[in-house]
Amino acid sequence: MATLDQPAVRPKGAEESQGSRGRKARGPRPRRNAALFWFLIPGLVVLLVFHYIPLFGNVIAFQDYQPYIGIMHSRWAGLDNFDVILNGDEQFVHALVNTLELTLIQVIFVFPAPILLALAMNSLVSERIKKWVQNVLYLPHFLSWVVVVSLFQQMLGNDGMLNLFLNAHDTGSWNLIGNPDLFKTLLTFQVIWKDTGWGTILFLAALSRVDHNLYEAAAMDGASRLRQTWHVTLPALRGLVILLLILRLGDALSVGFEQILLQQGGVGLENSEVLDTYVYNNGLIGGQWGVSAAVGLVKGVVGVVLVLGANKIARLFGEEGVYRS
Repeated sequence: MATLDQPAVRPKGAEESQGSRGRKARGPRPRRNAALFWFLIPGLVVLLVFHYIPLFGNVIAFQDYQPYIGIMHSRWAGLDNFDVILNGDEQFVHALVNTLELTLIQVIFVFPAPILLALAMNSLVSERIKKWVQNVLYLPHFLSWVVVVSLFQQMLGNDGMLNLFLNAHDTGSWNLIGNPDLFKTLLTFQVIWKDTGWGTILFLAALSRVDHNLYEAAAMDGASRLRQTWHVTLPALRGLVILLLILRLGDALSVGFEQILLQQGGVGLENSEVLDTYVYNNGLIGGQWGVSAAVGLVKGVVGVVLVLGANKIARLFGEEGVYRS
């Protein structure tokens, strides 16, 4: 008979039968996850076919590649295709400078825009109004750049709605679309208009997880709305902001190929050429396949180095980063 100090001993057979029933109910882990693995297969196939297998095509960066004879029979050129980078070809330098300028502008103005918009939307009291605003702001993301550029031309072009209105009131006209000095500003405004609303999704999701008791405690301590945002809201977004900033650095040298290509004719190559359009114009249009591949290869390597370096710095400051080493 079990005493009060000693727990009753359960028969060994009963423990084994209960454990076996639990394992039988749960089932083997691989079998339970089989359906999830099947769902992964289409995505893995797309990733393999369109991202990893084409990496072998970078071999043409070291060849005098000719499409009609193929990779296997094209003459090896060594590092000759990299001369435009090493020797500072004028057209390449213009493309690089424009790319770096647009990257800096977008990091300063485009990257914080979804954060500020998410903070503003999160402050709305009415959930109905918040959902309506979200739906309106998401719509531009689903428009292609062809449609977006056409809309801006119809509104801000030489014969657009703005100039028609100004001419009707004898106030002159503004050359906004074809002005080289305003081209980078126009590109930045287009990106903000198109993608800022969509970029708020992650930040709004992070804000929804913030404990409201923290705001109440801060309010009881006399913190204003601004100080609550500074001490409660922004720390909750810090990890997400750092993660997205690291990923953004991976695309630091990609600043909108389609958007820029559609508007190059009005401002000229000197003011609008970036590395992506340089690769297109010299490769597909100019036939310099090896040179274009070399520039694209260097651009990709620089992006990987920036991601690895930024992730390392984030880990040193105690953040998770993109991955754990």
